[in-house]
Amino acid sequence: MTGAVRQDGTPIEVLLVEDDPGDVLMTQEAFEEHKVRNRLTVVSDGAEALAYLRREGAYENALRPDLILLDLNLPRRDGREVLEEIKKDDDLCRIPVVVLTTSAADEDILRSYQLHANAYVTKPVDFERFISVIRQIDEFFVSVVKLPPRA
Repeated sequence: MTGAVRQDGTPIEVLLVEDDPGDVLMTQEAFEEHKVRNRLTVVSDGAEALAYLRREGAYENALRPDLILLDLNLPRRDGREVLEEIKKDDDLCRIPVVVLTTSAADEDILRSYQLHANAYVTKPVDFERFISVIRQIDEFFVSVVKLPPRA
């Protein structure tokens, strides 16, 4: 798999919001193993994610992501708060957000969709299944779905 590119030929920008170093590493390996050309940027907490998305401080030159992979259980600002902030912001609300979390709790699933998550995916603990899930997210949101133009 080569990963999709935008119509202008640039790679898709993916923002991973994840505080677990093991999950970050598995996601990076999934991108590398399947030759995904998309650029993966990682931030490790909710406050950092919002600063990145709003291009504040150290992130003033950050590229706007085309897709956000968001964990729910994050330090400083949890993923639900981040999702709510993204979806109520006129500049950010059109970026697709995939909640990628260990929680399979009905209340987390329901709340995420109430906050307008584009998809909810429970992380598999098995490495091969995890890689398969990342590949499927990439194929669907990057190869099948038409992403909105960058702002």
